[in-house]
Amino acid sequence: MPGFKARRRIVVRIGEIGAGSIAESLELRIGTRILRVNGARVRDSIDFHFLTAEEEIELEAVDPEGTQLVCEISRDPSESLGIVPARDTIRECANECVFCFIDGNPPGARDPLWLRDDDFRLSFTYGSYVTLTNLGPRGLQRLVEQRISPLYVSVHTTHPELRVRLLKNERAGLILDQLSELLSGGLEVHTQVVLCPEWNDGVELDRTIRELYALGDGVLSLSVVPVGLTRYNLGRPVRLLDRREAEMAIRQTEGIRAWALRERGRHWCYAADELFLIAGQDVPAAGYYDDWPLRENGVGAVRTLVDTFHANSERLVPLPGVDRVRIVTGTSMSPYFLDFAPVVAARMECPVEVVAVENGYFGPSVTVAGLLPGTDILESLRDTRRGDLVLLAATALNDDDVFIDGVTLRDVKGKLAPARISAGHELVEALLAGHADDTPHVRAGGSGPT
Repeated sequence: MPGFKARRRIVVRIGEIGAGSIAESLELRIGTRILRVNGARVRDSIDFHFLTAEEEIELEAVDPEGTQLVCEISRDPSESLGIVPARDTIRECANECVFCFIDGNPPGARDPLWLRDDDFRLSFTYGSYVTLTNLGPRGLQRLVEQRISPLYVSVHTTHPELRVRLLKNERAGLILDQLSELLSGGLEVHTQVVLCPEWNDGVELDRTIRELYALGDGVLSLSVVPVGLTRYNLGRPVRLLDRREAEMAIRQTEGIRAWALRERGRHWCYAADELFLIAGQDVPAAGYYDDWPLRENGVGAVRTLVDTFHANSERLVPLPGVDRVRIVTGTSMSPYFLDFAPVVAARMECPVEVVAVENGYFGPSVTVAGLLPGTDILESLRDTRRGDLVLLAATALNDDDVFIDGVTLRDVKGKLAPARISAGHELVEALLAGHADDTPHVRAGGSGPT
């Protein structure tokens, strides 16, 4: 994940120094360890930014040669020190959740895929969910003192004993007390339930919805997400939801939504896109999602994709040199792209094929485009030819353009040449980007999955 890397020893070092900055004038160097600011220990980059917000600063540090430094700084509050801390140590997960997706990685998966993060800094910065089990009283107090809000919290259930069983961590049963402490300190949280049939569904889901709502306005949302399993952890004591169970969960979320809208001005409780896909239902209209607080977490991404496509499809035109469009997606999203295909074909005046790729890396139970491996994509596109425009899901690539199985976009581009490749989040933009220049890969922006 950008900005963080895993290592055991907690050390805050200078990663970058701004030109012409205070740090440069003090001759501070990259690699210098920052120990204390105004006498307070600096544990990570959040500490550093919080503690250096003062006008008068005493910075204690150790340079790369081991020389002790004490810098007295007086500055205008608007003036930056010019110090960018190096990447922080990731707080790793102390749980052994019965539904852990990471345990479902295939043997030989790349090292980064095995990292179990449970880090409030990633939650605050990137919106990833944390369980709070690795935070004691001082950790919670720090969150309040430094106003680290909103946080995204994986609750799963408010039943203390059940949460201990789900997470296999004795501290897991403290969740309501922990949330109450954060909320009483003025922080806000988004909450999530990963729904496991015969564990935290049914009456337990009703209880969780009721008790989280009762905590008050500081709980900004609750999303209900179906458990995901691969072929490598299907033998665990959890299983996938079936259609009937997904339908039931959707109905349960509906019960609180009208009440919340009257009381709080928003629907508060949201079923994830995957629940609707499992239930065989169309995703709701845009009004269901209020101001889209959870779109990046799979709540409303499909509706965004659909509405954005229909709002922009008239921009599509025939593209010189494009004789066929091939849209690559996961099996769960293929019905939506099959609906789009006739519109694209009519506007671009060429055949359109939706290539629904079955996931051979994790197994067919994993149906989302964002986890498609490059190997399976290539296998599904063996008959690609000159004149093809191939659209890939940008969500299947990391920041280095690498697929989940280690295959790179460069590999795919080379094997599919001379076809054009466009990786995008939003269909129309990706199609247009495919003709933006003569390069075989253009990353298109937008939101929503392909």
